Formats: sequence, structure tokens, C-alpha cells
Amino acid sequence: MQPTIPSNFVITIGRQFGSGGRELGRLVADKLGIAFYDKELLLQAAKNAGVSVDFFERNDEKFPKFLSGMFSFAMGYSPYNAYAGSSSISDDNLYKAQSELIRSLARKHSCVIVGRSADYVLRDFPRCINIFVHAPIEARIARIMRRGDRTTPEKAREISEKTNKLRASYYNFYTDKTWGDAASYHLTIDSASMPMDSVAELVCSYVRARFPELAIAPE
Repeated sequence: MQPTIPSNFVITIGRQFGSGGRELGRLVADKLGIAFYDKELLLQAAKNAGVSVDFFERNDEKFPKFLSGMFSFAMGYSPYNAYAGSSSISDDNLYKAQSELIRSLARKHSCVIVGRSADYVLRDFPRCINIFVHAPIEARIARIMRRGDRTTPEKAREISEKTNKLRASYYNFYTDKTWGDAASYHLTIDSASMPMDSVAELVCSYVRARFPELAIAPE
């Protein structure tokens, strides 16, 4: 018997800090009428599942380090316990817990997931489109300054470069791919090349072309 192919589809978005990847993800989700998960909503989903939100926040796209404590959670399936010895929990186990949360969301419904190396976590999911969003440093600085109180161009550049180094280290450590390498994704997009709504429409057109049987109508 052939395995059942899920009808759900997932769009994952990796992004440079300041490139607008979260904004793009929200626009695409709204246009396609599907769920959207960024850091805040993943944390809420984790909380609903009984996962320690503090652990998730401290492990969020950062290079592994050791944390103390332990936790367990159930995703409506069998409970998942994460231990590192008798009294400590490692970031590796936290990553596994977060990965199971992402997989459970993909099984539940179609959605957009921003960050968290979701493209690699869902590498065996049959209906997954992986996108990487980037932009020139000047555009990233401008975006960061628009949303940050009294942020200078120098500080915005520093934040972007530091955050991107953390994201690259996290991604490269947990996957067998390279963060930002075009070969790791289906689409790589310069978000500064056109208005964000046009970028979102481009992504939606690609999704409709990939999965025409889903009959996703344009707005």
C-alpha cells in the first residue's frame, strides 16, 4: 500500500535579520489563507503544548550551550521527554523538542513557519517550499532603524551582523546545509528588489505552480 501523502503544505522562511522575512511570511500566509508561525506564535504553541517557554526563548536560533533543568511535553501523541543526564537538559534536546513541535504543526494544517531551521526539520515532509529572504545591508539597516527607537545606522549594522552570525551558526550546526546558500532553498529573494507585497505575490504564484491541485485562488 502506498503511503498517504498529506494534503497540507508548508512554506518555510529563512531570513537575514532586517530583510523583512517575518513581514513577507505574514503577507504570504494572509494571501493564501493559511496559518502563520513566527517566534511569538511558536512560543504560544509551545506553551499550549506544555513546553517551558523560557527554555524555548533561551534556545531560539542560538548556537548550542548547556542549560539546567528538564521538561516533557505531549503533542496529542505520546509524551516526549528531553533529558541530558539526571539533572540537566541540553540545547540539542531542546532543538529536538522544537523540531517535533514544528513537525506537529505541519501535520496539523498548512502554514508558514519563519526561521528555526524549519526547512531542514521538514526535509522529509513531501509538500514543503523553502525560501530564503535577503537584502543589501543598506536596506536592512533602514528597516531596523524604522522599527527601533533611537537606533543609529552603526548600531543597526552591528545588530544585523551579530544576529545573522548567530542564525548561521545555529543553522549550520544543526543541519547538513549552509545558511543562506541558494542550493539549500527552492527560492532566494532580495526583498529590497520590489515592494514587499509584490514579493509576496511572487511567492504565492510559485506555490500555486508547485501545487496546482490545491486550487489556491489568487486574491
